[in-house]
Amino acid sequence: MSHATEENQIIHGVIWKQLLLFFFPILFGTFFQQLYNTFDAIIVGQFVGKAALAAVGGGTSNLVSIVVNLFVGVAAGTTVVVAQGVGARDVDRVRKTVHTSAAMSLVGGLAFTIIGILAARPALVAMGTPADVMEYAVDYLVAYCLGMIPSFFYNVGAGILRAVGDTKRPLYFLIVACFVNIVLDILFVAVMSMGALGAGLATTISQWVSAILIFLALVRTTAIYQLDCKELGFDGRSLSRVMQVGIPAGLQSNMYSISNVILQSCINSFGTDTVAAWTSFTKVDGFFWMVIGAYGIAITTFAGQNYGAGLYHRVRKSVRVCLGMSAGTAVVMSVLMIASSSLLLGMFTQDAVVLEIGNRIVYGMMPFYVTYVCIEILSGAIRGCGQSLIPMILTGCGVCGLRILWVFLVVPQKQDIMTVVASYPVSWIITSLCFIAYYKLGHWLPKEDRAKPVEETV
Repeated sequence: MSHATEENQIIHGVIWKQLLLFFFPILFGTFFQQLYNTFDAIIVGQFVGKAALAAVGGGTSNLVSIVVNLFVGVAAGTTVVVAQGVGARDVDRVRKTVHTSAAMSLVGGLAFTIIGILAARPALVAMGTPADVMEYAVDYLVAYCLGMIPSFFYNVGAGILRAVGDTKRPLYFLIVACFVNIVLDILFVAVMSMGALGAGLATTISQWVSAILIFLALVRTTAIYQLDCKELGFDGRSLSRVMQVGIPAGLQSNMYSISNVILQSCINSFGTDTVAAWTSFTKVDGFFWMVIGAYGIAITTFAGQNYGAGLYHRVRKSVRVCLGMSAGTAVVMSVLMIASSSLLLGMFTQDAVVLEIGNRIVYGMMPFYVTYVCIEILSGAIRGCGQSLIPMILTGCGVCGLRILWVFLVVPQKQDIMTVVASYPVSWIITSLCFIAYYKLGHWLPKEDRAKPVEETV
């Protein structure tokens, strides 16, 4: 085995093994990240009531996700640029990207903190949040906004570590932060009776913990991605590279959130029981998205390093392998989650009406999870090769556009929660077909390798 092989198995090792080595730490990391809000919902739902539960979920989660998705998108841009720099062995490019991205996370986080606090109530009013949910939702959203800076910094820092092949430390840091969140949730909500505000503060404090840990990891390393506070600043070329990938990636993620906000407005009109049922469902549903999202992050980093190394044939092989793995996972998860839906939804509420509505939603959406796989994996691979505009356009038209049309054209014909639910599988199927067509026909990857291929096993 050569020294190069020992250094970087991503561009030389067995593809499925390397994907799994990326996938599992990312999966567990996103699991604990998902556990943040899930535990908020469990504690609030059991100790405060269904109005507060609706606030922690339906009243705020879509608004928060719009900002967080932008953070994650920019972090994805950092991951791609750093990964390509590592694959090409361009030390200067890696260092400038690290310091530019870190500076951007601090400035951007501060800006969104101020905007979020000022816009919290007007945004919730515009969404038609029910009156009995409103004050809980405002409290939770304002408290959550105080964690914007650490949230942005953590995502960028974790993206840097993943780009160089380190997926374990972001996981460890999230585990620590998650346990902090759980302890504080119990203290603030169950013991001190602080309601939705307490849940928001618990999440914010835990985000600061994860950000501090990621900061220490970056400043204490001696590797090429070391963060030196004296070098913090904006390099124009590095910023441009990150934004070229990150902004479309963030906007692509926000296509989902924007359409979900519009759909949430429809759901809010159905009353508190339906909002609480939808909130409970989305907490369960979130575990599928964390799994498929982990595959997406894995293929993005994998494709980025191999693209930087000029191993284009390996990018294509990794896409085929990752599609098979993620499709199999989606089918298994659908079966398991449908079979245990009553138990899973029961973690959040014991209200019989809420549970009945929640189960209807489960049966209407979860069987179609597999139809989403191509969107996540193909967009991740294409983005890893530096092209994120086309995935953004396809998602914007196929997901956001279709769902908005659905709200205005189909929902009025039959105003029921299941009409809203149907928009999800319809948009997944159509958008997946568009991604497959672009993957096959688009010029997003050169046909011939720039580097000499290595002997490998799929």
